[in-house]
Amino acid sequence: MSSNTQTHSASSPSRRVLLRSALAGTAAAGSVLGLGSVFPASASEASAEALDGARPRSPEEALRRLAAGNRRWAAYRQQHPHESRSVRLQVAREQHPFAIVLGCVDSRVPPELVFDQGLGDLLTVRAAGEVLDEAVLGSIVYGVLELDVPLVLVLAHQSCGAVGAAVHADETGARLPAHIQYLAEQIRPSIDHSRHGEARVAATIDAHARRTRDLLAAEPDLAGRIAAGRLAVAVARYDLVDQKVRMLRTE
Repeated sequence: MSSNTQTHSASSPSRRVLLRSALAGTAAAGSVLGLGSVFPASASEASAEALDGARPRSPEEALRRLAAGNRRWAAYRQQHPHESRSVRLQVAREQHPFAIVLGCVDSRVPPELVFDQGLGDLLTVRAAGEVLDEAVLGSIVYGVLELDVPLVLVLAHQSCGAVGAAVHADETGARLPAHIQYLAEQIRPSIDHSRHGEARVAATIDAHARRTRDLLAAEPDLAGRIAAGRLAVAVARYDLVDQKVRMLRTE
């Protein structure tokens, strides 16, 4: 999915667009991620280590593990699992992550925190606006093929600045700095022109995440595993206001 970037300069207002948060996205689409009950508010290191049990082997188990962790996070009941001395020694020798999270670079959405996971649990790939390029795609395929990860989750988030910048550039014709312009061009096909203002940005956040998910699912290296039931590629959005991850419906 990589394309050649151009080296045009941009005016200061356009340069600042990506740095400003897009206005808050809606929480209407999708249901809260996952099943099960919230874990206890506190626990010793030993019980926290035992909390997660064995590594999930199926996409469904992996999704349930992420769901439980996000419920703990949103309820301020984080367990911070897999941080003990023994775990640190174990992951120094080998890793067995159970999910790949493709998320945005936004500092407010670190996957290990919002899913309350620890060392060796997640393979995280982050790019502004969850934009795919060859490096991002290669990183995901590596996790699936070499580490046998059963779940890839595309994680969008409310108030995504990269999407806000892409919408702004599309509406005004402003040229962004070269590398930021590349991001905007990758997001542009997902812009929802049927909506306006804040609603356009919010709808585009979801639409772009769904499109990214569909592009990943169509990759030959991943499609075979999906067909065999060994892999799922899912899509969700993290809402900054309530800290909950919500699944987004796919066609």
